[in-house]
Amino acid sequence: MTGPAPVTGPAPSRPGPGSRPAGGRPDPAGRPASAGVGNGYARLWAADPAGWAAAGAAWSGLTGLVDRRAAALEGAAGRLRTGWTGAAAGSAGGRVDALRGQLTALAPAAIEVDQVLAEFAGRLHLAKARLAEAVALADAGGVRLDRQGRAAVDPAAARPVESAAVARVAAAVAAALESADAADREAAGRLDELAAAAGAGWLAPPPPWRPAPGTDPATVRSWWAGLTAAERRWLVAREPELVGRLDGVPATARDQANRLLVGQRREVLLAERSRLLGRLPGGPLELAGLARVEASLSGLDALTARLAGGGQPRAYLLGLDPGGEGRAIVALGDPDRADRVLTYVPGMTAGLADATGELGRAARVRDRCAALDPTGSTAAVLWLDYDAPDFLHEAVLPGQARDAGPALHRFQEGLRATHDGPPARQTVLGHSYGSLVVGTAARDHGLAADALVFVGSPGVGVDGATGLRLPAGEVWASTAPDDVIRLARPPDALARRILVGAGPLAAVLAGPEDHALWFGRDPTDPGFGARTFPSGRYGHTGYWEPGNPALDGMARIVLGR
Repeated sequence: MTGPAPVTGPAPSRPGPGSRPAGGRPDPAGRPASAGVGNGYARLWAADPAGWAAAGAAWSGLTGLVDRRAAALEGAAGRLRTGWTGAAAGSAGGRVDALRGQLTALAPAAIEVDQVLAEFAGRLHLAKARLAEAVALADAGGVRLDRQGRAAVDPAAARPVESAAVARVAAAVAAALESADAADREAAGRLDELAAAAGAGWLAPPPPWRPAPGTDPATVRSWWAGLTAAERRWLVAREPELVGRLDGVPATARDQANRLLVGQRREVLLAERSRLLGRLPGGPLELAGLARVEASLSGLDALTARLAGGGQPRAYLLGLDPGGEGRAIVALGDPDRADRVLTYVPGMTAGLADATGELGRAARVRDRCAALDPTGSTAAVLWLDYDAPDFLHEAVLPGQARDAGPALHRFQEGLRATHDGPPARQTVLGHSYGSLVVGTAARDHGLAADALVFVGSPGVGVDGATGLRLPAGEVWASTAPDDVIRLARPPDALARRILVGAGPLAAVLAGPEDHALWFGRDPTDPGFGARTFPSGRYGHTGYWEPGNPALDGMARIVLGR
């Protein structure tokens, strides 16, 4: 490997963790522990993905310094204009403005370096996992791996070893090393491109046409692909509001644009808080509004900390809106490069205030996928881009789910349009009212998804899986035995129960309605036609608890198992 792949000291004394070669016996070649440090096999074991991710986060952190310097230049330009006039003043002001523009253009480049290094770190991690699998295959098959990564029959093997077993191990090692080499070459190429752009100038004149918000994602993707790299950087730096919300623009560009807007979004909330504080003591509406703004500010700060964390998987900010309860779209891992993509739609009361909590649920499914398949890549997206109900009187109506349908449809189409390489397996998961959002979008618009999952559902807007436009075998549902959502019966069934009480007559009259929930047939009912998976007794919000079999079930669906 060349380029970014590091050598972090002497080669390990065995190809993997521990102190001896695979198979647990001394190296027959008698090589010292430091032999082979220059070969890709030893270098991959020595590589530190976390170090590369941390280096990327440090680059991203430079955007704060850039913002401060740009603000200082803007202040200086303002002072010049108030105390200096004439041709020289105009020339000096123009120069300061140009410097400020150049500084502003550096911010998305720093974020892009973070993206490159984070992606490299993730792919290195997968390559190391593949190499670990190759070593385990060698241990199990009586195959010896020397410190160069060469496979041979272990003379001390307890049973005869076929040449095919040696070939399988050799191929597995070669595949792991090639995946690391490919990641290395790509990262080096992208960094070289950035370095060249820094010398030639970051930005080009803007393109003459831009798609409007809501444009078909395939059209947006075609438009974006036709731009030069400099034109794209111009749009990210100068029109982040547009780039950040266009489905069909790659996740990396949307992330750059939306990260540039985080400070502005926070200023909007701070201004609203100041306005409301100026009206105190106010009535209940003012107090409720102030509480909402404070919660959104706290949620935005928590989300900002996650974005700046530098851990794996890297978070990609695909949308952010502080209005109302607040909205956010955040991907853990690059959905354009992943083998599988989960889109999670939360339910009632979801907003910016608890975005990191909802993101944690998506993260648990992704983590479980990684545990079940260490060599595959999964991205998990929190899609909180709709006005979720805040109160029960809103949650009993389907209007907010219906209004969310077009946006969810476009988002999923955008994931398909921007994905690199073979199509990812896309799964859309809805919880509680979010399951109605998913079901309504699938029913009315269709969803670019290979599987739909409903947990804790009050009904999904259809009475059978066939109404969701997916094969019935890819529609899944689970409801915990103690989930209160089971009581969300339709109004007529509830009325009958109230009228006749809880005696035998109630059971007779309400029996045929036992499959019905507020928004349609229970998706876990056999008559609905979905496949079900179990959940323990963890209530309405416990589907993501580590001990709940539902978590394993959701992960296996995402993996397509």
